[in-house]
Amino acid sequence: MKSPAEAQEAVQSLIERATRAGADGADAAYVGERSSSVTVRNGALEDVSRSEGERIGMRFLLGHRVAAASTSDFSNASLDALVERLAAMAREASEDPYAGLAPEELLLKGEPPALDLGDGLEPDPDALRTRALETEAAALAVEGITNSSGASASASGHVFALATSHGFCGAFRSGGHGHSVSVIAGEGSAKERDYDWHSARHLEDLKDPAEIGRLAGTRAAARLSPRPIRPGTYPILFDPRVATTLLGHLAGALSGAAVARRSSFLQEKMGERIFAPGIRIVDDPLRDRGLRSHSFDGEGLPVERMDIVEDGVLQTWFAASAAARQLGIAPTGHAIRGPAGSPGAGPSNFYLAAGEKSQAELMASVPRAILVTELIGHGVNGVTGDYSRGAAGFLVEGGEIVHPVSEITIASNLTDMFASLVPGSDLELWRGMDAPTLMVPEMTVASA
Repeated sequence: MKSPAEAQEAVQSLIERATRAGADGADAAYVGERSSSVTVRNGALEDVSRSEGERIGMRFLLGHRVAAASTSDFSNASLDALVERLAAMAREASEDPYAGLAPEELLLKGEPPALDLGDGLEPDPDALRTRALETEAAALAVEGITNSSGASASASGHVFALATSHGFCGAFRSGGHGHSVSVIAGEGSAKERDYDWHSARHLEDLKDPAEIGRLAGTRAAARLSPRPIRPGTYPILFDPRVATTLLGHLAGALSGAAVARRSSFLQEKMGERIFAPGIRIVDDPLRDRGLRSHSFDGEGLPVERMDIVEDGVLQTWFAASAAARQLGIAPTGHAIRGPAGSPGAGPSNFYLAAGEKSQAELMASVPRAILVTELIGHGVNGVTGDYSRGAAGFLVEGGEIVHPVSEITIASNLTDMFASLVPGSDLELWRGMDAPTLMVPEMTVASA
C-alpha cells in the first residue's frame, strides 16, 4: 500500500498519460487497503487472516463520451495499456449529455483538512486474539448463554487519492479497529442469538471488550421464550441499533441519481416538511475521528457539515456532478467513488439529532408498544415508500418490558413514518450512521 504522497504521484501520472492520449478530461483514483483479523470460537483459535491490496483506475472523457476501468498492476506497461484501452472504449461509447468532471470553480483549493482518521497501529495477531477471547469470554459468562457463534478482533488501514485533469490532487490516510461477538442462549429448539460490536478510528477509543461481550450475552438471554402477540396497530420503538436503518432508507431516497430517474418517493419534496417540526438530520464529513469522515469528496470538491433536514424540512439532495446537471443544481459535495466507474453520491457521518425523552420515557408515553431490536428482510420500496419488514423485540406495557416477541412483520409507509416519528435522547455518535431510539406512533403488526 502506498503512502498518501506516493498515491498522489500515481494518480497524477495516470492523468498525464490520459492527457497525452487525447482525453478532453479525466480523473484517476487510487485505493490502497490492508486488514488483519483474528476469529475465535469457544475459546479456540478459528482463523487468522491478513490481506493487503491496491488498485488504480480512471475515467477517460472524450466530449460527453466516457469510459472507466481499473487495474492492480502498477507497471508502466500496464498503465499505458489501461489508458490505450480506455481511449478506444471512449471512442465507441454513446454520448451522455450529463457526463463530465465537477465544475472547476468548485474544486477544493489548498490543503485538505486533517481529521485524525487513524493511529497507524496494526496490532499483532496475539493482541487481536487476546481481545477476541476477552470479548467472547464476557459473553459466555452471562447466565443463559450456551454457545458461541464466534468473536473477532480486527485492524485496518486505507489510503485514498484522487486527481483530475482540471486541477485537483489530494489524498488522505485512514484506519480502524474493531471487535465483535455473537452468542446463543437456550437449548434445543428454544435457542436465541444476538450480538454486539464496536469500531473506532483509534484503538484508544474502542470500547472495552468485556463490555461488548456482556451486552451481547445479555441481549441473547433476554430474547429467550418469545410469545405471540395479537395482530393490530401498535406504536413501534426502533432501538438505536435498528433505528439507523430508517436513515439508510432516507439516504437512498435523497440520492440525486434516484431523484433524476424519478425513482424516489421523495422526488417532489424538496423544501417541504417531511418530518415533524424540530427534527434535524445532519451530515458531517469533517468530524474528527469519524468512521465516515473524509477531507474531500469523490470528485475533488470540498465537504462541509450540512443540515439535510432542518426543523423537519428537506434542504438538499446527495448529488454528484452528473445527477446535479440533470437536476439543474450544483453538485452537493457528497460524491463517493472507488478506483473505477463514475461517482455515486451518499452521506458521510449521518445522524438524526436527539430528542428530549429517554427510551424509558418513550415506552411509558403509550399504553402498549413494541420495542424492535432486530429487523429481517428488505421489504422497502424506494419508489413508493411502502415499508414491510420482519422484526423481533419486546412487548412493552405500561412502560415496562413484558416479554420478547419474534417472527412478526411491521408495516407502514416511510412518508407516514417520517412525518410522525419521535426521537429519543439516547443518541451516540460512533457508527457513521447514527440515530437515537425512534418511535413511530402507529404501524401495522402481523405474524410473519
